Amino acid sequence: MEEITWNDFEKVELRVGTIIEAFDYPEARKPAYKVKVDFGDFGIKTSSAQITKHYTIEDLIGRQIVGVVNFPKKQIGKFMSEFLVTGFADENGDIVLSTVERKVPNGSKLI
Repeated sequence: MEEITWNDFEKVELRVGTIIEAFDYPEARKPAYKVKVDFGDFGIKTSSAQITKHYTIEDLIGRQIVGVVNFPKKQIGKFMSEFLVTGFADENGDIVLSTVERKVPNGSKLI
C-alpha cells in the first residue's frame, strides 16, 4: 500500500448526497443502476453503481450515500457518470454502499 500525505487526502472531495432517483441500467455489462443524487451546493449528479445484489430501486430512494464529486466525468457505455459511488465489497464481492449513520446536510465533506 502506498502512503499518501494529508494534502493528498484533502484533494479528494468525498461528499454526502441523497439519492433522489434510481433506474435500471440494462445496457451495463454487469448488473447496475443509474442513480441521481442531490449533493446540495454541488448540484444534482448522476452515476451508475453495481449495487443490484443488496439494493432495490425502492431501497435507494432517500438514502444518503458518500460519493467522490471531483473526478472528471467518465463515459460508461452511452452514459456519462458525474461522480463515483463509494462502497465496500462483501464476502462475495458484491458492493455495500458507503453511507452515514445519521442524516447530515447534502454536500457535507468527509473529514
